[in-house]
Amino acid sequence: MVYLDSLDDFVERSVQLFRADPSATRYVTKYRHCDGKLVLKVTDDRECLKFKTDQAQDAKKMEKLNNIFFALMTRGPDADISEVSGKEQAEQQQPKKGRGRRQ
Repeated sequence: MVYLDSLDDFVERSVQLFRADPSATRYVTKYRHCDGKLVLKVTDDRECLKFKTDQAQDAKKMEKLNNIFFALMTRGPDADISEVSGKEQAEQQQPKKGRGRRQ
């Protein structure tokens, strides 16, 4: 079991682990409210990667990791993940259309 210090390093290595064996790789998130700790774990039963944080900014970056894994699981392990982004970037790209009355 390896705890990684950097979230970016964790994301990179976990994507490599998933691409090596997608059917056996698991991604687990665990939050302990009493400690305020978020633990992310990716394993394929041979290698186990973990990342632990108590920073709110890392929790926001976790959303991007979720989107990467969703893209890899739905599009396949060879999918291009460079266009995968977080929620705040997706909201900026989509123009909002109002349904209100014109004045």
